[in-house]
Amino acid sequence: MKLSYKATTYACFMGYVVQAIVNSFVPLLFVTFQKSYGIPLSEITLLITINFVIQLLVDMLSAGFIDKIGYRASVILAHIFAALGLGLLTVLPEVFENSFVGILLSVSVYAIGGGLLEVLVSPIIEACPTDNKESAMSLLHSFYCWGCTGVVLLSTIFFSLFGTGNWKILTLFWLLIPIGNLILFTKVPIYSLQEEGECGMSFVELVKEKTFWFLMVMMLCAGAAEQSVSQWASTFAEEGLGITKTVGDLVGPMSLSILMGLSRLLYGKYGEKLDLDRFMKASSFLCILSYLGIALVPFPMVELICCGICGFSVGILWPGTFSKASASLRRGGTVLFAMLALAGDLGCSGGPTLVGFVSSAWNNNLRAGILAGIVFPTLLFAGLSFSGKRQKNEK
Repeated sequence: MKLSYKATTYACFMGYVVQAIVNSFVPLLFVTFQKSYGIPLSEITLLITINFVIQLLVDMLSAGFIDKIGYRASVILAHIFAALGLGLLTVLPEVFENSFVGILLSVSVYAIGGGLLEVLVSPIIEACPTDNKESAMSLLHSFYCWGCTGVVLLSTIFFSLFGTGNWKILTLFWLLIPIGNLILFTKVPIYSLQEEGECGMSFVELVKEKTFWFLMVMMLCAGAAEQSVSQWASTFAEEGLGITKTVGDLVGPMSLSILMGLSRLLYGKYGEKLDLDRFMKASSFLCILSYLGIALVPFPMVELICCGICGFSVGILWPGTFSKASASLRRGGTVLFAMLALAGDLGCSGGPTLVGFVSSAWNNNLRAGILAGIVFPTLLFAGLSFSGKRQKNEK
């Protein structure tokens, strides 16, 4: 039976679930690694940095070979790396005398898969002959949120029922998802972003476009606006609800992730009736208000609610920028999507870093850090307003 583009869409949805597994699962095991293998916390937190750095490198380098080997081969390769990394995680810690080396190697392998997926999945779904590409892109990115929520929730239930000592069994369960999706990607049709006979833009051509740099700044601000609060959500949950750190780590990020996914799902369902620019502008303004609420209202419960509002407000910013980029630079191709992924990841790193630095400078005052982070949604709002006026003048 010949599969249609809908099967390709479902495979892309699951591709983002795989990326959610890659990014969300191992952090849940940090305490287990610390106790089981005697690894100091300073080394364990390095795993997040390594995962992020490798994904950044893949963002930068992938455009050079994806077009050469093709999208199908590249996305299959991404799933192989993701599955292999998870599989090695159950073996390598016991193989090496220093267990941390084995864990680090495993993380490095699946990080390659995660980086490739981030670059590949969006252009694959953008090329599909869907009726409303903005809605499809928003719906696609909601699956990353649902994936993160599902990984945290199901893993927590598993650990409460069977104990953290059985984490390798759970790892093998999560391993089945990239394997299954790998098989699906060998069968679904893969469409091209370019018309027949048309070539995508080179990196040199792309950097000469003013629109490209505008989109890069938008993407950086979108990533920063999302993660500046997300990284500290567990702290606000602990203070607002008076709960333990362990529960706070679940409630804070999970509530933010659910509301972010809900925002993307709503636009995915009703996007054809909504103007993307207006929706993104309203979301940016709502994000500014949520930052002000967190920074200036000295009530922990209000801060926690504002964290949730922030999650809802940033939902459309990342996929919306992808859609705007694809519509503005139609020949952008793989290079465009790779550079946007790079800018987004830099924002995801730079936003929380700015918040942390400012907080430290103000005697660990997290509210001061969040107030400094308001620069990102403000820049995004200003950029969208300027873009809207420019489009009106051109018309």
